[in-house]
Amino acid sequence: MTEIDEYEIVRSKMIIGPVSTPKHKKVIKLLKVFWNEEEIKILAQFDPVEKWMTLKQLEERTGIPKKEVKKVLARSVEIGTINKEGGKYCLKPIIPGIFEGYFISRKDTEENHIKAAKLYRDILKEVMPQNHYESGFKLFSPLLPIEAEEKLIEINEEYDVETQALPYELVKELIDNNDVFGVIPCQCRLIGELSGEPCKQAPSEMGCFVTGMAAKMMNEQSIPGFRLLNKQEAIDFIKDTEKAGLVHNAVWDKGVISSFVICNCCSCHCGQLFPGKQLHFKGTYSSNYAPKFNMDLCVKCETCIRKCPNEAIYHKWPLKPDSSDEEIVLREENCLGCGICAANCPENAIKLVKVRDNIPPDQFKIGNKTFLELI
Repeated sequence: MTEIDEYEIVRSKMIIGPVSTPKHKKVIKLLKVFWNEEEIKILAQFDPVEKWMTLKQLEERTGIPKKEVKKVLARSVEIGTINKEGGKYCLKPIIPGIFEGYFISRKDTEENHIKAAKLYRDILKEVMPQNHYESGFKLFSPLLPIEAEEKLIEINEEYDVETQALPYELVKELIDNNDVFGVIPCQCRLIGELSGEPCKQAPSEMGCFVTGMAAKMMNEQSIPGFRLLNKQEAIDFIKDTEKAGLVHNAVWDKGVISSFVICNCCSCHCGQLFPGKQLHFKGTYSSNYAPKFNMDLCVKCETCIRKCPNEAIYHKWPLKPDSSDEEIVLREENCLGCGICAANCPENAIKLVKVRDNIPPDQFKIGNKTFLELI
């Protein structure tokens, strides 16, 4: 008689739209960190990610009384590995989904957090790049640096001046439109630190920027590592992330989450940027902007090359005796339009020019769920 593998049954159900949970031995090890044998037997009776399950349905499928089912699932809800809404429960993928909820709440044991971090780090390096490349899934789009409107944008005459930068394209809007600000640790860099592979660009404390009602909620809930900022501290924090070369990534929509939360991402740990850098594709949507280099001002210091998160810039060395053909060159096919090169250029030799007019949807959905619903 073939032994039933409940972990594999659950893994196969943790798929929604283009977001999947790959069949890999380290994924199964990760699921065994999240759930013990008692929990996984109940979770194996769940429907796929997008389907909510009631206690009555679970009682009928498992033969376990509702009260006991609720008791068994309580730990999984608390540590963020399944979702609960009222009396209903559902699965979620390992990333995005469990990843954010698990490391934001940090309600599991320290031992399990370290185990999960090491496995997630391996999965992000060994499994997710290929998976993201094949699926073409993109969640984020960069917002322009905080001083983009005043210092970095060059007017493109092909576009109406009034539409050079729209509110959903600017990180500055999150500060102008809110009065409460905060930061939560970056989960991607946190797993690097827990697994012994810390980011060299920035610590996890230089994490996601949260504003408005989201900042109020996290402060009230005492989210681990969350800290409040006043307006000047918020501006200084954003500038510090830009100096570190971190990309302001927001969910690609005009909805609630992109109005209140942005990630500040490095390309060595970010679950969206890292796969693209590894396999030389764009892990996020591009912004509507691209850098334009002024070679008369450029001193070829290569700051832009070092700061670029997707290795989209290179130094073209001269062949002519007078070096007139030496220049810094943009690989347009790799550029995310994040503006980090322009924000860090010591000679102000880089401006951002509008090159496209892509408009994000009002609400970005993964399958039939928003990013917030998944996490």
